[in-house]
Amino acid sequence: MKMPIIAPSILSADFLEIGAAVESIESSGAEWLHLDVMDGHFVPPITFGNKMVSDIRKRTGLFLDTHLMIEEPEHHIHAFLDAGSDAITFHAEACIHSHRLLQTIRHSGKKAGISIVPSTPVSQILPLLQSVDQVLVMTVNPGYGGQKLLPFCLSKVDELRDIRKKEGLDFLIAVDGGINLSTISQVAIHEPDILVIGSAFFAAQDKQAFACSIRSAWNE
Repeated sequence: MKMPIIAPSILSADFLEIGAAVESIESSGAEWLHLDVMDGHFVPPITFGNKMVSDIRKRTGLFLDTHLMIEEPEHHIHAFLDAGSDAITFHAEACIHSHRLLQTIRHSGKKAGISIVPSTPVSQILPLLQSVDQVLVMTVNPGYGGQKLLPFCLSKVDELRDIRKKEGLDFLIAVDGGINLSTISQVAIHEPDILVIGSAFFAAQDKQAFACSIRSAWNE
């Protein structure tokens, strides 16, 4: 089974120590850094904007995976592209002209992703799958860290993998929410490509050991 990309979410870090948090992600061996942008409308909390992405971009060469949990993402997309995001994922539920926005991101030379909340079926994004580089399956209701994984969401990973194989597509499949050492075995059997991990990663005293444990559990 192919090892997944580990993408720690900076949302769960101490915002007074962002530089140290970025360094801890780098030293852990994780490949990506996940940035959860929330606007207080699409989801209740407000987190940070494009300046945070820009400042982190100056500090690291990690792949910056920006996840826009905001309404009308088309009005803000260029700010996050200019800030140095390597990939931008937005929610199908938050954008009317999703195909157009995916094209905008791709034409900029960046990776484009679409995300769905637990209540949204894969069928809703079928017309978009030929235009995406990744699909982010939310395995919790988005907005807050530390939530428990919703197992019923994992069947969407299987559905997406079947579609990808049948249609000869090459998008990556990410899962986000409730992933930790207790749940990794039930996630692994669905074989997602990317694991977004927040609270469990930053709660670990030894983050490199945590990442190694996640990978070890993958093949058990």
